[in-house]
Amino acid sequence: MEISALQKARYHYQPKLPAIFSEKTEEIAVSFGEATGSIADSEALAELFKLSYGKPIACFVKGKNEKITRPLIVGVILSGGQAPGGHNVIAGLYDGLKKGNKDSVLLGFIGGSSGLMEDRALELTEEIINKYRNTGGFDIIGSGRTKIESLEQFAASLETIKKRNLDAIVIIGGDDSNTNAALLAEYLSARGSNTRIIGCPKTIDGDLKNEYIEASFGFDTAAKTYSELIGNIQRDAASARKYWHFIKLMGRSASHITLECALQCQPNLCFISEEVEEKKLSLGQIVEQICSSIIKRAANKENFGVVLIPEGLIEFVPEMKKLIKELNELMADDGAEITGMTDFNRQTQWLDSRLSRESSGLFKTLPPEIARQLLADRDPHGNVQVSLVDTEKLLINMVKKKLKELKTQGTYSGKFSPLAHFFGYEGRCAFPSNFDADYCYSLGFTSFVLIASGLTSYISSVRNLTAPVDKWIPGGIPLTMMMDMERRHGSSKPVIKKALVDLEGKPFKSFAEKRETWAAETCYQYPGAIQYYGPPEVCDQPTKTLMLEHS
Repeated sequence: MEISALQKARYHYQPKLPAIFSEKTEEIAVSFGEATGSIADSEALAELFKLSYGKPIACFVKGKNEKITRPLIVGVILSGGQAPGGHNVIAGLYDGLKKGNKDSVLLGFIGGSSGLMEDRALELTEEIINKYRNTGGFDIIGSGRTKIESLEQFAASLETIKKRNLDAIVIIGGDDSNTNAALLAEYLSARGSNTRIIGCPKTIDGDLKNEYIEASFGFDTAAKTYSELIGNIQRDAASARKYWHFIKLMGRSASHITLECALQCQPNLCFISEEVEEKKLSLGQIVEQICSSIIKRAANKENFGVVLIPEGLIEFVPEMKKLIKELNELMADDGAEITGMTDFNRQTQWLDSRLSRESSGLFKTLPPEIARQLLADRDPHGNVQVSLVDTEKLLINMVKKKLKELKTQGTYSGKFSPLAHFFGYEGRCAFPSNFDADYCYSLGFTSFVLIASGLTSYISSVRNLTAPVDKWIPGGIPLTMMMDMERRHGSSKPVIKKALVDLEGKPFKSFAEKRETWAAETCYQYPGAIQYYGPPEVCDQPTKTLMLEHS
């Protein structure tokens, strides 16, 4: 297969590692802190995780660790959506295993957790690993969204573990995948298995983070990739001077990507779902904010602009949240009946008698194409797939209608030519930035040390990320420490709590201080392409979010 010049160059990039990993492998020891608790629901979680709850935080120090050089057989799983840097986690894990003992073996389970349950694995060799170093995607072994949930699935996993004689499994995924990792670790321990389970924090949405997981990998690259595209559109808008661009960005539950892109690019408007929910902003109020900016800019003969919208925005608008909740419940009980209706008017009539008066009225006011999207197939949790709802087009439709009213009243005389965009898959498999290449490689190497030191039910952690790489602090955080209990499908389930945008945090406050100026004036920034080579202040910087949080 022919490869690009950039791909060849990225193969040869040597990721940097924290200073502790420059020691001889057998001189990297583990130091433990105090016992930990969960962020909430400690009694319920202690009961569920009898053998793994309350473990201490693990740090690496210089000292004797004779266990670390034993030969190991380790499995690795990529779980959930793709994120830039996953290949480097596997490369760091592989290199750590081989540094510990050249006879160690790394098996990649094909297609996510189903590969473990069905015993589909590939031995990852130097030749294979070298083809994927510093590249985007999860194509080395593929990913999947199947979770190990039923007793049969747990039993099938244990069968593969025994058959393969696995010493450990590393599960690379987001909050749900790492919750699943904790459940698997507990299941194995309860059955006398010595196989260790280590998680690794992945998601471009940036919502798997806390004091000890400062960033989930892939967020840095995805945000920079989207920011490059937004900057290109802003340059075009400022050149053509006649289009309003409405750009929807990844992030269902949290708006971290949208906020980071706003900090990078300084668009005219940016909506943060968490603030919309906090202030209980209606669709009408959101439209009024957009129209206010359009009118101010038209007065300066600037009939162009850029609006950033998080993917999950509509679920945070109170009246839309109520409608979606009611629709989810109806679809769960009578989904086959309503999807079996081919006529949209019949569907609307059917819903009219089952939705609340407010929700039925709102549903009827939505453009038909948006209303149909709200009735589309649900995700595995039974929720509407918000990425399939054209929120950007809904807002364009409502803004057009409002501006038409204002023109009739004589309070607006500008031109409004809107264009809609959705940046999603463009960022999930990009070549990882230098930051993500280094961070992921460090997470993989950290996973090896945790495994080789005999730890289980931990997530790989690398902290102090705004410092140079050699000053990064690797270690392990108990998975149960990040959990609480949530109601899902009518029952309480353990989950790793999603980190939403903190409206009192420095990143949001920095944005909020400037947005009034951005709404009226053209203050665009153009981040340009991700730079892999050049001065450190260009190519090695972390996100503005991280820099503000740690300033």
